[in-house]
Amino acid sequence: MAIGRTAYRPSPAVRTSLRAHEGGRPRTAAQVRQRALGGLSEPENPIAATTDDARTLSVALFLRLRELDAGTPEHAYVRNTLVELNLSLVKFGARRFRGRPEPTEDIVQVGTIGLIKAIDRFDPDRGVEFSAFALPTIVGEMKRFFRDTGWAVRVPRRLQELRIDLAKASDALEQRDGRRPDREQLAERLHLTAAEVAEGELAANGYTARSLDAPIGEDESDHAPRGTSGRRTAVDEPAYELIDDLDSLRPLLARLDARDRLILSLRFGQELTQAEIGRRVGLSQMHVSRLLARILGELRAGLLDDGATADATAC
Repeated sequence: MAIGRTAYRPSPAVRTSLRAHEGGRPRTAAQVRQRALGGLSEPENPIAATTDDARTLSVALFLRLRELDAGTPEHAYVRNTLVELNLSLVKFGARRFRGRPEPTEDIVQVGTIGLIKAIDRFDPDRGVEFSAFALPTIVGEMKRFFRDTGWAVRVPRRLQELRIDLAKASDALEQRDGRRPDREQLAERLHLTAAEVAEGELAANGYTARSLDAPIGEDESDHAPRGTSGRRTAVDEPAYELIDDLDSLRPLLARLDARDRLILSLRFGQELTQAEIGRRVGLSQMHVSRLLARILGELRAGLLDDGATADATAC
């Protein structure tokens, strides 16, 4: 059929429809499968096929897939059968990431997309086994999913990739030298500046977020991200107890006379010896010793007596 000088060529969708309605009536699913396989035996349950059976049948189906036109029901059937036969590759790749927080179903779904891409790009004439060709594509799709969605804080892709490079370089240097590398060594290996390495280490802290309610273990610092060990939102501060003691001592010190306060200042403020204090205030060393014992005893008793401290504070 021609219109003017241009021959009419049906579009792929029209050709598919014409093939599916050959003889004036739609073909059944059985007829589509028969034409798609082209004489090959039909697998009863591709998902449950053994590894050897899946490998053998995949070789034949890839050759058959190349003979069929894309967009036809026959091509879609063979392609879907290849996906079902090789789903075990997706599950194998997903097991490498079973310790991650993402649901396994999501990882398998993303890996299946990688499997479909591998099927569409695979060339059986290259002599490469399909599993060896497809697995890097499947795992790469999973890693891309983690990179794009797994960060608790969104950071630029440049820093996401730098985090991976830093981890690889750190492991290689630690294995070579027997210790964790410093920032300068990482910068030299990756041909970066120390500031760029520091930026990558800081960005790596945004990969995971810790709950404020999470318990803190004694050995937690061994698993903390690089650059975050020792950081806590709340810690035990020993100076708080000292502040409380000094606040309790203030009213008790105010009740002492001027000489007693001077002796305390010389002994614990200027850290003079008892003999030096005696020369300052005109007393013997023995007398100073007895005075210090009495003063400290009164203060100690006042701290233990909450009622006396409270009364002094109120005054």
